[in-house]
Amino acid sequence: MLTFLLLAGVAAAAGATGAAAQDKGTLEPHPLPPLANPNDSKTPARDLFGRKATPVAGEPHALGFYADGCLAGGTALPINGPAWQVMRLSRNRNWGHPSLISFLENLATTVHEAGTWNGLLVGDMSQPRGGPMLSGHASHQVGLDADIWLTPMPKRLLTRREREELSATDVVAADRRDVNPDIWTPGHAAVIKATAQDPNVERIFVNAAIKKALCRDPATDRAWMSKVRPYWGHDYHFHVRLFCPADSPQCKPQPLPPPGDGCGKDLDWWFTDAVLHPKPSAEKPGPPLTLAKLPAACRAVVAAP
Repeated sequence: MLTFLLLAGVAAAAGATGAAAQDKGTLEPHPLPPLANPNDSKTPARDLFGRKATPVAGEPHALGFYADGCLAGGTALPINGPAWQVMRLSRNRNWGHPSLISFLENLATTVHEAGTWNGLLVGDMSQPRGGPMLSGHASHQVGLDADIWLTPMPKRLLTRREREELSATDVVAADRRDVNPDIWTPGHAAVIKATAQDPNVERIFVNAAIKKALCRDPATDRAWMSKVRPYWGHDYHFHVRLFCPADSPQCKPQPLPPPGDGCGKDLDWWFTDAVLHPKPSAEKPGPPLTLAKLPAACRAVVAAP
């Protein structure tokens, strides 16, 4: 695994959607320069965690909430597996709690053996010690989130250049009111359904057009649908989030989704003009998270050798 972090393309993590998943990586990553005042209480936590290229040794623990926490004892998903390949290797974001690693490996095998999806192309998971990222995400901080591309794994090993430069498949129609019928396949629905049916999965975030397509599933068993939630972006990938594991008492779960399949009026809201064509916002993003805003245990995580 590369031990360098990408210097170019740094952007604020707050409010980010799936668009950054399509940013190209690099074949020649360079280390970030040292911080002038790393102990300054005003230093953004993303600048500290973004410079940690290795995990903290010891027992695994997801610490805090998905959007303000960190990860101890993280494990890397191998970049190649029998039914998965990791993308954007230069980001060094294929880390997670061991429960996430096990989940991804099992899911990849399940969908491959089902024959409707050859295997997973895995995008961003977490950094080696979790925490806020320099670009692309507001969540993915505790090792329980993963982006899965809406492109099945090819039947060959991708080259390093392909992993850094290929884009995932945009399945949303140009008017953003539905999926593109020339691109969307039963395999797309099958891989998301298989993911949602896993009891370890707390949420799946998709573009609202994808949720609309899933709502057309005629099956009578629709309990899994409540986990699939529409969210901005996510045209090219779906975002999987696991429940807090039993070994992580400091992990903070989010409330359960509303009852029902989520295919009613709440979904209709996403296709109103105000949402599809929003007016520019004058609201400025808030200040980046500092260590003081994260669980106290994260100070030891980022300070460890």
